[in-house]
Amino acid sequence: MASSSTTMCYGSCLASKGSSNRLQANSPAIGTSSSSTMVVASSRIGGGKSYETRDDKLSGLPLCRRSLVLSGIPLVSSLVGLEFPPKGAAVVKQSLLAGRVPGLSEPDEEANAQTGWRTYRRPDEKSGGHGVGWSPIIPYTFSVPPGWEEVPVSIADLGGTEIDLRFANSKEGRLFVIVAPVLRFSDDLGDNATIEKIGTPEKVINAFGPEVIGENVEGRVLSTQVAEHSGRKYYQFELEPPHIIITATAAGNRLYLFNVTANGLQWKRHYGDLKRIASSFRVV
Repeated sequence: MASSSTTMCYGSCLASKGSSNRLQANSPAIGTSSSSTMVVASSRIGGGKSYETRDDKLSGLPLCRRSLVLSGIPLVSSLVGLEFPPKGAAVVKQSLLAGRVPGLSEPDEEANAQTGWRTYRRPDEKSGGHGVGWSPIIPYTFSVPPGWEEVPVSIADLGGTEIDLRFANSKEGRLFVIVAPVLRFSDDLGDNATIEKIGTPEKVINAFGPEVIGENVEGRVLSTQVAEHSGRKYYQFELEPPHIIITATAAGNRLYLFNVTANGLQWKRHYGDLKRIASSFRVV
């Protein structure tokens, strides 16, 4: 378990100056215009979050990530508890990193046509943003009921480029998809990873659950299910608190975490639909 002194900065290197542990914006890795305003979100494990803004010209941020193993150290801090960037905060939306290319179908045919459920498929032309040299992301699909819509992902999101997609319905709940290169967790999984190679269900939830909820999952896992669809295995975990269903699988050289969550009232009223959303997740 990481100590309280660990600081994570998403999309950039860990950098420190004296005791301030602040991001340094002096590398030509990413360019921005002089009129750009960037919100840089940093999170201290076990602590709060802060936002720093710069209105002057930023020449960029160096890109590097510390390789992690299956240790349970969170890559993403308290994603379940996060809403979206504070109202009024200036953000720079990811364009090439996670551009919003429409992928939501019209109401599905046959049975779903009467209920209005639609299927989202990650567009082939949507950029990845998970590191130079990685292969294209294998598309995934899931279904949502009427009223669920895509929510923009920005670089102010503390999930960084691991957050590939967000959807939400203000009355029913929200979901987010984490897509992370498996080499950040193990260096011997190759380019054809499977969830079984990464570990058993218990090992997977203990290692990656904290990345989703921001704290240890011990005593929170209500149920675990293993399913196989088209030859690919999926682990599904229901946790409480917080109310969340996590579906995990692996494909190519990436780990996929599909997370459906809601507050207590939403969970009680819409559990059936939330469970159906979670169980609809497939990597193509």
